[in-house]
Amino acid sequence: MARRTIGSLLLLWLIMLGVVLRAEELTKTITIRVFDGKTGKPLVPTGFQVRVDHLTMLHPDWVKPNEDGTAVLTVPADAAVVAFHLAYEDSMELYVACDAEKNTFGDVWYRVPDIMSKGFVAANGCGKAKENGKYKTTAAPGELILFVREKNFRERTHEFTQ
Repeated sequence: MARRTIGSLLLLWLIMLGVVLRAEELTKTITIRVFDGKTGKPLVPTGFQVRVDHLTMLHPDWVKPNEDGTAVLTVPADAAVVAFHLAYEDSMELYVACDAEKNTFGDVWYRVPDIMSKGFVAANGCGKAKENGKYKTTAAPGELILFVREKNFRERTHEFTQ
């Protein structure tokens, strides 16, 4: 009787282990670090809007903020590209991405395979070139580093006139 119980528990444990391992194969985890593009100081966004593979559906629930200011994003294993919009001041105000040709409000897409294999540091077009060299950083595999800035007065007032 004891042997049968131990055998059943062992079988159950192996099945559970297989389920957990299979779940890990179905997703990829990306660590996100965000910096102010002008000062180089770490920022902690108050909200995340995530899109994958050029689809319109937003996935704010895929991001889990950490106490150290980083965030962990879980995406499907087959995701090819990912885009973010990051909110600040517990509002709907979104940071401007600094890595576009001209600082942009639109989507900037990042390749998931590149992030997973070697990490990715977005370009910083918000600060002065001389200043940007001071806070140059590197990304580990599975890590994405973004540079953003808050909207300026003209950008905020332009939204109200449209």
